[in-house]
Amino acid sequence: MLLDAHFTGRHFLQIPGPSPVPDRILRAISLPTIDHRGPEFGALGLTLIAGLKKVFQTQHPVVIYPASGTGAWEAALVNTLSPGDQVLMYETGHFASLWKKLAERLGLQPEFIGLPGAEGWRQGVDANHIETRLRADTNHAIKAVCVVHNETSTGVTSNIAAVRRAIDAAGHPALLLVDTISGLASADYRHDEWGVDVSISGSQKGLMLPPGLSFNALSPKALAANKTAKLPRSFWAWDEIVAMNATGYWPYTPSTNLLYGLAESLKMLEEEGLPNVFARHKRWSAGVRAAVTAWGLPIQCADASLYSPILTGVMTPEGVDADAVRALIHQRFDLSLGTGLGKVKGRMFRIGHLGDVNDLTLVATVAGCEMGLQLAGVKLAGSGVQAVMAYFAEHRGAGLRPLGGG
Repeated sequence: MLLDAHFTGRHFLQIPGPSPVPDRILRAISLPTIDHRGPEFGALGLTLIAGLKKVFQTQHPVVIYPASGTGAWEAALVNTLSPGDQVLMYETGHFASLWKKLAERLGLQPEFIGLPGAEGWRQGVDANHIETRLRADTNHAIKAVCVVHNETSTGVTSNIAAVRRAIDAAGHPALLLVDTISGLASADYRHDEWGVDVSISGSQKGLMLPPGLSFNALSPKALAANKTAKLPRSFWAWDEIVAMNATGYWPYTPSTNLLYGLAESLKMLEEEGLPNVFARHKRWSAGVRAAVTAWGLPIQCADASLYSPILTGVMTPEGVDADAVRALIHQRFDLSLGTGLGKVKGRMFRIGHLGDVNDLTLVATVAGCEMGLQLAGVKLAGSGVQAVMAYFAEHRGAGLRPLGGG
């Protein structure tokens, strides 16, 4: 069994989520479980909701579910829409495609737009395309626009503020639903300022927790839509949760120990400051991209202005199976990389730079990738290891110890 295997040192988990969990959070999760109806838990619940509002950058309710991000996808749809509603969804990658499939299963009528083929998975959301489609919807049959903020399958971060401007420019009343499952707490995200109606996220990415929690951040417009939505819902229903959250409790048994971990995560983010968190991820991303560029390999995201700070997609040369390279790297160096998904399966692998990592973690990750690519017979233009070391040496990050100690 896998759990019986013994490796020296720590496994390098460099997939784009679930991310490596900091020891502080692991220790918090290990604390004894308390009564989820007792006064201590109520205080914890209020603290968590207040902290999450800061991370989502919202003044409005945030709902926490004991579920994966898929559950939060479903919750966003069933709480705002009715059977047969038309939904405009933008295809940016595998997770946008999965969200569309979920919408179909719920009895909605999603319309998928975006660039055709695998090339479309190298681009972000085209807000002009959305505006054009909404202008044509003169009867306002489209009830919601659904987009992915940070597409985990490709390493493309889309401009959500531009999508809101497009909806407003079209004079359309559609709700804006945004998946920021891998973006939250790693990339700048502004629920209120960007006019998002429902933001969807999960615990296992930028929040640095194990999988098991997911979130909906709500707008007043979303709460109003909830009153007339007709899709069936019980467990996912916002009304009971929001009402009980006012005193720090939930209408069902919550994931108490994961909530301990969430409290610690929120403390860590507040201690560092969100601007520093975002800058740190951008710096890590730039260092890893410097390595990929030195190798002479293409980056999956084709628009430099949309590079993800959370992960970097690396495209392998024609005829080189990226999954075989990944398997070789895992076997030889105990390093896990993200697989290519859907249309890009076998054509690329993904390096995660989020969670409990630092400069040296990423230098070692690049080294493992470089050795693996060479062992697989891929001819590299230069040393990614030298490139990432040079980048990190020349670009100091905020919060590091000053030179000379201290």
